[in-house]
Order: sequence, then structure tokens, then C-alpha cells
Amino acid sequence: MTESPSSLDISTKLERIAKQAKEIRGAGLHTLAHYIDVDWLREAFRRTRKDGALGVDEQSARQYEEHLEDNLRSLLDRAKSGQYWAPPVRRVHIPKDDGSKRPLGIPTFEDKVLQRAVAMVIGEVYEQSFYDFSYGFRPGRSAHQACEALQNAAVRMGGGWIVEVDIEKFFDTVDHAHLREILHRRIRDRVLLRLIGKWLNAGVLDGLELSYPGRGTPQGGVISPLLANIYLHDVLDEWFVHEVQPTLQRRAVLVRYADDFVALFATKQDAEHFLATLPARFGAYGLTLHPSKTRLVPFRRPDIVDDDDDDPGTFDLLGFTHYWGLSRRGKWIVKQRTSKGRFSRALRRVREWCRWHRHDPLNTQHRTLSTKLLGHYAYYGITSNYEALARFRWIVVDIWRRALSRRSQQYFGWNKMHALLRRHPLPQPRIVHRYGT
Repeated sequence: MTESPSSLDISTKLERIAKQAKEIRGAGLHTLAHYIDVDWLREAFRRTRKDGALGVDEQSARQYEEHLEDNLRSLLDRAKSGQYWAPPVRRVHIPKDDGSKRPLGIPTFEDKVLQRAVAMVIGEVYEQSFYDFSYGFRPGRSAHQACEALQNAAVRMGGGWIVEVDIEKFFDTVDHAHLREILHRRIRDRVLLRLIGKWLNAGVLDGLELSYPGRGTPQGGVISPLLANIYLHDVLDEWFVHEVQPTLQRRAVLVRYADDFVALFATKQDAEHFLATLPARFGAYGLTLHPSKTRLVPFRRPDIVDDDDDDPGTFDLLGFTHYWGLSRRGKWIVKQRTSKGRFSRALRRVREWCRWHRHDPLNTQHRTLSTKLLGHYAYYGITSNYEALARFRWIVVDIWRRALSRRSQQYFGWNKMHALLRRHPLPQPRIVHRYGT
């Protein structure tokens, strides 16, 4: 399938940006905004999700598209002239694994398009500097690749000691002054810096209350994951490579996905020293580590543990609990299963949906529950996790059965449920990602 002239033009521009970034390393790039034109904005529009929640202006993607060319030309003029006004983000709160709620910012659709356009430019610049152990929100990289890289490193090293880290409210506590200083080392284009500054200073509308936080990049903004990567590239990745690793006795591996990361050390002494220095390093950038969720976990291969105090534990990363187990060939490997928090949260969502939709037609219920199960399998369907997938499906079936009992105000027994499943079968567990066999 051939690319359109517009797509080829965008690809050429991205290559030029990458080349420029490679040739001018360690210095600021002054001329970048000129790459953004109407074609660039049109591509940014194409890459922007159209089904997201509406921002404060209540304008949908479909409404914006009705006059797309005029809207994009107006957006370009305002962005380049400095007249663009970053509207407040609408804040909603979504549940976390621990029962608390995480704030999520929802920009307007037009703001998402412009954020995407700017992210396409500066993202290409930083892609030339980011390290291979950074996996979050980068082209061609995924959470499963991060898990597989950690698994492979642990198997090669025979395990070691894991430093599991949790940054408290990272997206809400990013220091704007530090972020601007970090950005200014590479991005000197005034148009782009001005736009990023406007997004950092945009208000937050929480219900009827409008506030202007002096810290943080609200989760949900298109550019926020990139800014998070840039911030932690400086705070953590560069520090780990240039200051931590040269002082180590033996090997260590860092795996990071946005603000989720763990470090694996071959020696306990190196791990303890790293853990002891982390709070000061992060504190210098306005970040705080969660005192109980940041910990040292013994994770040596079970057959080489020589101290009862170092019996291998488990740790969580990216929704999976990682643990040692035997492969089908009888070798020790690192396996993953759905973490308790993610498992419970996914079931809570199914239970909530069934409670509110138990009077929907059975065909509708079956279709939605099938979609939910397939979505669950798509992420958690990894080689060592089949048992958890099967358990998840069984509990979903039971949740559905109980909802149908409440709907009819009479007991909906398992014989009826099995008959229903023969007419409306729910998808069986499936392994989507195969590694570590």
C-alpha cells in the first residue's frame, strides 16, 4: 500500500528532525516549529483519538472535522503567532488498585491535536537520546517488551536484588522550573517552548472549581507522557548510566515504563546503595518516593540462594507480579501473573457494568462482556498467566449469573447459566504474548 504524498512529506520531515538532532548533540535546537504546517496538523489530527471524553468546550472530534481545513489553518496561525490560548483541562478521577483515585486531565479536542503536533516534533528529537531500557509511550515499544527485557536479564544474571520504586503522584508533582530547564537544553525554539509553557500553566477545572497548579502535568494530556519521559530521562536514566553504573561492583539493569520502573542488581550491596541514594536524587527534582512501596526485594534464582534471608520474593511491574518458576523444560525462569490489584480492579469494573446493565438484552450483554474479556486477554494473555486468565473468565461468568438472578428476582442456577453459555459463549482464555517458555 503506497503512502499518500502528505504522509511521505511528514516522514521526510521526521527524518530531517532526527538527522538534525543526531548532528547537534548536547546543544539546543533553535529551528523546529517551521516543520509544523497544515499538512503536519492534519497528520496530528489523524493520529489523535476521536472517541475520547470531551473537554471544557464540549466539542467532539466529529464536530471539529466538519470544518477541518479551516480549523487547522486557524490553529496554525494562532500557534505560530502566539495567540493560541491553552484552555483549562477538565479533571475527572478514576480508581487506582489501592482504592484511591487518580486525577485525569481531559483537554479539548483541538488542544489534543496541537499537543500531538508538538509532541511529534520534540519526540523525534528526544528519540535520538532516549535509552533502550525506556519503554513507555515510545514508537514501537510496549509494556510487554519491558517485561520481557526484565525477564531475560534476570534469567541471564541468575536474578539478584530488585529495587522496586513508586513515585508518589508523579504527574501531579513534576516541577515546572526543572522541566523548563531540562527542555531548554535541547529545545530552544521559542514557538514550541511558548506552547509547552501555556500547557503547563493551563488551569484545571475540577467540577465547578478552576485552579492553576504550579506543579505537574495532568495525566490525559497528549504531550504529558512525552514530558514525563523527558523529565525522568534526565532525573533517572542519565544519572543511572553516567553516575550509578560506573560505581557498581557487578552488573545492574534498569527497566522503565514512564514513571514505573525497577532496577535489578547482581549484588545486594549495590542494590542497597542505590536504594539509599534514590530519595536525595529524586528530592532534588521535587519528587517523593512512596516509603512503603519503594523497597528492596531478594530475587535470586531459587536454586542458587545461599541465605534464608535472601529467599526469592516477588514484585509488581506494569500490572504483573513477577516471580521465579520452572519452565516446561525444567529450567528456572521469571514468570508473570496478573497482579492482585489489577485483577480486582478489572473484576470491579465488570461487576459495576453488570449491575447497571443487567436489564439490557442478552445479546447486548454478551457482546459487551465478550469485548471486555478479549480486551483483558489482549494485555494479560502472556505465556505463564493462563491460570489467572481462566480464573478471571470463571468469575466474570459468575458475576453475570448473579446479575441475571437480580434481574429476574429469582435464582439463576448454574444449569440455566450453562445453557445460556451454549447459546452465548464467552471467549475462552487465550495467550497473545509468548515469551519465557
